[in-house]
Parts: sequence; C-alpha cells; structure tokens
Amino acid sequence: MYVYTAYNLGIHSELPLPELIPSDKPADVVIRLGKLNEPQQKRSDGGNYLLAKIAQFGMVLLKDGNEIVLDPNPGVDEAMIRTFLLGVIICVLLRQRGLLVLHASSVVINNSAVAFMADSGFGKSTLAECFHAHGYSILTDDVLAIQANKQQPLVIPGFPQIKLWPDAAASFGHLPDSLPLLHSQTVKRVHRLQDGFFKKAVPLKKIYVLAGGTHPEIIPLEPKQSFGELIRHSREMQALTAPEFLKEHFRQCTSVVQQVPIYSLRRQRSLAALPELVKLVENDLAQENSSPITTTV
Repeated sequence: MYVYTAYNLGIHSELPLPELIPSDKPADVVIRLGKLNEPQQKRSDGGNYLLAKIAQFGMVLLKDGNEIVLDPNPGVDEAMIRTFLLGVIICVLLRQRGLLVLHASSVVINNSAVAFMADSGFGKSTLAECFHAHGYSILTDDVLAIQANKQQPLVIPGFPQIKLWPDAAASFGHLPDSLPLLHSQTVKRVHRLQDGFFKKAVPLKKIYVLAGGTHPEIIPLEPKQSFGELIRHSREMQALTAPEFLKEHFRQCTSVVQQVPIYSLRRQRSLAALPELVKLVENDLAQENSSPITTTV
C-alpha cells in the first residue's frame, strides 16, 4: 500500500497517487481495486453504502467514509482514474465523513481561509494560482471541505495541486508543456506546488462567489442568497440522498451562512485583470468592521 495524507486523513492506496503528500499516518481511508459488477453486491442506501456507476470511469463503492473500491472500465488510464478519485469520488467520501463539501478553491490570508466559489471553468483555480503567485498559501483547489459542526467553520487542507488551462499557466510564468497533463482527454495542466501549501485547518473567514461583470466589484449577499449559493455549489448532492444526509447538509449550510460573510465578486474574464482582483480582495479583507457597502476599484 502507498501511504499519503490529504484532508487531514491517512490515505492507504493500492494505486500510486503522486498528487498527494507521502505520509506515515495510520489508515483513515483505504483505497483498493476490486470487481463491483457481481449480482451479489448489496444495493446502495444513498448514504454510508454507495455503489455507483460513473460515465467514462466505471464502478465505485464507498463505505462508511473509510473505504473506496474502484472498478474502472478497461482502457481507463491511471491519470483519469486519479482525476475521478480526487474529484467526485473524494467529495462523496468527505461528505460521508460529515464534512460540507463545496465547489471552491481557497487560500490562507492572515491565518484564515478565504474561499472562491464558482462553477467549473469560471476561474476559481486561476484566481487561487494568482494569490499563490502573490505569496499566499493554497489550502484547496476545486474541492473545499468544511468542518461546520464547530463554533467557527474550519477549512480542511486538501493537497498541493492547482489545475490550470495552458494560457493561464503561461500567464504565471509556467511552461505549459513542462507541467503534467491532468489526464489524456484534456489539455488542462496541473501545477504541483513545491511550496506555498498550507497543511493545517484554519477558520473560514469569507466566501466570494465569482460572477461576471463589467468591472471589479464586491457586493454582499443577503442570507437567503448566500444559502442558495451554498446549495448550488455543493458537491455531489445527487449521490447522497438519504434523509439524514440531506438534513445534515442543510444544517451545515445554515451554520455557514450564520457565521461566514458571503459576497459576490464580479469581474471581467481576463487573465490580465487578475492582479487587480487580488488587490481588491486584499483591500476588502483589510477593512475593519466592514459595512454592507459595495466595494469597487
């Protein structure tokens, strides 16, 4: 078994996972290969026992938040397997373990987590990379795991990698061809961080929801809007449908809305404008006792 850590878990895997940090932690999660299409397999319960078929991947079984069994289709390469494993599959496992999981990236600013939440392809990873280029540490890319049963929600660190399109990678000084491909079916690259990755859980200070706009501005969201955005950007809601999981998910979202300010971060889709967004967010966070007034630059 290969032994790694991610999301503060000891992960023991039959597959090598070069994206993760090697570790000697005891096993919290075991990942193995196996056959899952036998008729004797127990039916999924929509909760702690989930047997699912994933298009372009194959079958997967997740049990009690501590075991993953992979049965990939013939011909699926290891990079594609890892992409699914560290994406949709790990999201379900983290939810089984009681975490709120959002489609967001996050960085550490003044010992707190600041999250950027958005749909796929909307620039959250690129913005996180820009903060990294400005000296800030990365906590998560694309999968934001939050421990929301404490007085202050905590963001759990993921693993030191940022996914980038080639033009975005080049804009930060990388040679795109020197970065590994995410997998063979995309041109997207991965920046595996050698430094600037934060390994400890930190309080969640603020969430910015990325949106389009004619100029950079930050606009506070009302609680009802904030709750709706958390629901909309929750990961793999269709997988865990057992009533107790749905009830807990709504409780977690309510807790975050009550304790963490959520803002709309509107901007033009331009790589050249990213440093301006970093400055805008820095100024917003620097304001003491911020009032609900639109912030612009």
